[in-house]
Amino acid sequence: MAQLLVLSSAAGGDSVLPALELLSHRVRQIPAEAAQLVNAPNADVVFIDARKDLVGAKSLCKILTTTGLDAPLVLVVTEGGLTAVSPDWGIDDVILVSAGPAEVDARIRLAVGRMSKEQVSTRIQTSGISIDESSYSAKVHGRPLDLTYKEFQLLHFFATHPSRVFTREQLLSEVWGYDYFGGTRTVDVHVRRLRAKLGDLEQLIGTVRNVGYRFNVYEDDQLPGSPS
Repeated sequence: MAQLLVLSSAAGGDSVLPALELLSHRVRQIPAEAAQLVNAPNADVVFIDARKDLVGAKSLCKILTTTGLDAPLVLVVTEGGLTAVSPDWGIDDVILVSAGPAEVDARIRLAVGRMSKEQVSTRIQTSGISIDESSYSAKVHGRPLDLTYKEFQLLHFFATHPSRVFTREQLLSEVWGYDYFGGTRTVDVHVRRLRAKLGDLEQLIGTVRNVGYRFNVYEDDQLPGSPS
């Protein structure tokens, strides 16, 4: 059973998607207004009512996608409204208001399933570090790291190639690209800054003398600073 949120400007009692009433999902409907989104309840799937106001629905979809909506966005339209829908709406799926319970239920399951897979594939957790590829952010033991874009790229590269040793030339090629004309010293500078920001976990980036660097992998109970 999923938690569903319906955004609609329709008058109270107007069912946006009648088939939902025949399913066991928990449904909450709130006005389709930007101000209402501030305290909107969490949802597994968000439905946008675009049956009558396509322009307003498109605007709301863009607001939701640009503010980092973490739930699938499904547009509810009439058959005539399908011609107005395009990729720039930023939605995950579209469904006709006349869809039956079986179709609606299937689309909900698929939307939730796709979101679960995306969340797994865009998050890396290792040795006390959590990296979110989709938002280009990282945390150490839940504490956000203030990383530059290149520092994030370097940390991400290390974390996705654990225990492997890379020379400075290899890191320069993989992280900065072949067209970068700077010297290998920039690698040392970024590693030093990254270690400083990792704090107690600076040892995760190990130095291999006369070779380069590698990302050390620890179990949770082996992390620096963990109770013995």
